[in-house]
Amino acid sequence: ADYAARLGHFGNLLVANLHGHHHWEDRSYFPELAAADPRFEAGLDVLEKDHEALDGILDTFTRQANRVIKLVQLDEAAAREEAANVHKGAVQIEQLLDRHLTDEENLAVPIILHHKLRG
Repeated sequence: ADYAARLGHFGNLLVANLHGHHHWEDRSYFPELAAADPRFEAGLDVLEKDHEALDGILDTFTRQANRVIKLVQLDEAAAREEAANVHKGAVQIEQLLDRHLTDEENLAVPIILHHKLRG
């Protein structure tokens, strides 16, 4: 039950923060960079596709985590088996974020530095 509570709490924080962050990027950060430098547009598709992929991965992760949380009360052995899927989802999130953040850094940082954006 403690595992289920922690999974619910931290899983929700992870999903909510990632959704919030990438929506902010799509609505504010990316348009600001594109307005400052047209070179950013060339890489924008890559970053936006990552956001679309992340939405799907987060939705699957949420469904899997919620299933495990429910199973903890009903069938602890089944919950343990299904927890492997939650772990796989977490690994997918990590891999996508690692690639995405590297791409974002390679695209955004030179523009930020060149145009002296954001302090």
